[in-house]
Amino acid sequence: MVAFAIREERVAFEVESVDVVGILRVPLGAHASAALVFAGPMTSVKEQATGNYAMALAARGFVTLAFDHRHFGESGGEPRQYEHPERKVEDFHAAFGFVASRPEVDPNRVGAVGVCAGAGYLAPAVAGDHRVKAWGAVAGFFHDAPIQRRAFGDAYEPRLEQAIGAREHYEDTGEAIVIPAVGDGDVAMPLYEAFEYYGTARGAVPNYVNRFALMSGEHTIPWDAQSAAHDITVPTIMVHSERAAAPSLAKKFFKSLAGLKDEVWLETENHIDFYDRSEHIDAAANELGRHFRSHL
Repeated sequence: MVAFAIREERVAFEVESVDVVGILRVPLGAHASAALVFAGPMTSVKEQATGNYAMALAARGFVTLAFDHRHFGESGGEPRQYEHPERKVEDFHAAFGFVASRPEVDPNRVGAVGVCAGAGYLAPAVAGDHRVKAWGAVAGFFHDAPIQRRAFGDAYEPRLEQAIGAREHYEDTGEAIVIPAVGDGDVAMPLYEAFEYYGTARGAVPNYVNRFALMSGEHTIPWDAQSAAHDITVPTIMVHSERAAAPSLAKKFFKSLAGLKDEVWLETENHIDFYDRSEHIDAAANELGRHFRSHL
């Protein structure tokens, strides 16, 4: 593989009058006209998994954009740390338009890559935006609303009501009630793997904040990505592992896809190794690069 040198540019575009900040990476010496927009895990910022994959794909000859969603990182938006999938979908649509407008990019050669929950957030944006000609998912977590409800059991309605109450509190007072994204006790991501990444030096970048607006649950708890699969007709590649998060949901989503599709199953020790382990990033990026060279 020829590894291209990369020019990085801090960029910004607006979504509903809010600045969204990203890093545009342009390979030097390539006839780079295909562009990829990246979507990351819940609460993440552009210096974490999306940045790693954006760098890897730029080195393989693609213009790439990793950005902070509204409410996170360097981007604007209040309250902070507000995980709102529908707003993330709006951000993706704006990002597609932004990269398509760049002089380095052929607007007919725009693709997207989702990592973990980012794939589940990205799915309806891909389904509903004609500018996206191909896309891929790495260790995608594809939310399934009925399964989510069953998993919560009797706690489902109380948790949803708690989130709605937190949103009403914010509307009344301007104060957002927050909990840790990872850690002990009541946290947004109670899995050990999540702490192993976000709660340690592995994911500790200055732009990341270990907090989660409690009102987010009004949107994240009932979120469903599976229903978008039927409407996705552009070429899709899914890279996953049996030891990554929810492989059964990935298989269900893949089966429901309406268009040309390919799946690659890699060997990993766990889920978060896809975020920052160079051997897994390289393996996934090679598959993504092959896919996008064929379809963009």
